[in-house]
Amino acid sequence: MMRYGPMLARFQALPPVAQGMLLMIVTTLCFTAMQTMVRLMGESLPPFEVAFFRNLFGLLALAPIFLRHGIAPLRTKKMPLHALRGAVQAVGMLAFFTGITMIPLAEVTALSFSAPLFGSLLAVILLGEIIRMRRITALIAGFVGVLLVLRPGFVEVSTGALLIMVSSLAWGLAITLIKVLAKTESSVTQTVYMSLFLTPITFVPALFVWEWPEPEHYLWFVAIGIVGTVAHIAFAQAVKVADSTAVLPLDFLRLIWASLVGYFLFAETPDAWSWLGGAVIFAAATYIAYRESRLARSSKRRHASTDT
Repeated sequence: MMRYGPMLARFQALPPVAQGMLLMIVTTLCFTAMQTMVRLMGESLPPFEVAFFRNLFGLLALAPIFLRHGIAPLRTKKMPLHALRGAVQAVGMLAFFTGITMIPLAEVTALSFSAPLFGSLLAVILLGEIIRMRRITALIAGFVGVLLVLRPGFVEVSTGALLIMVSSLAWGLAITLIKVLAKTESSVTQTVYMSLFLTPITFVPALFVWEWPEPEHYLWFVAIGIVGTVAHIAFAQAVKVADSTAVLPLDFLRLIWASLVGYFLFAETPDAWSWLGGAVIFAAATYIAYRESRLARSSKRRHASTDT
């Protein structure tokens, strides 16, 4: 173990819950860093092109996985589902990368919390999951939170906000597909195929707005690709080693990091509605995750008792 270094050794000695919480904090920092760099790059290059390079360099960042595991991560019997997930996330990413250049980072983050709400709703519609009154109430509360952020009828709903909502809907559908894929596919396989499909799909729309990057831009692309890939792997590992109810509450840190970055780097002051709505959306999404986790554990216990 020590050959991986003393820091990794200490990390692996921690209880699983502590490991998951630390990984979730890393996830929030990486996602915020990626969004910040995307925002900065979006000031000089088309967002579609930035999305393509994020995927291209994110794919290159997966090279160590292939060096360690060979082609094992490519083995799958769910290729159509991987392709569908790639197409769905491509739409979401293009909408997100465009929207992030148009509205404050705190508002982007607050609205992005709605993705699990869409995921839960779509799981009921597409997968036939049973929905009970508590979950219905949480969904209603979550979408009320969305209305608090957008305030339609009181202020004009911006194009940027609508694009972030489109990206949240797309990510919600991706969450539903991930639930199906997770039954047979590892998190590494899912991450690899996500990058393999996202890269060529996002290249097509990037061609229509193509501008040749400056040499220094490629350093930013490398950083965006690496940080984005680390964020996805850290999140997948966090929910793998620890119960989601222990780690998901820490996702609210993204709103804090985004507010700080927006204030100090872009002179953005998040309004009270973004904080209030974001908190409501986040609380509803977290409660739904908590309920789903409890129901899943109860189902496993019932199956175990039946088997014995």
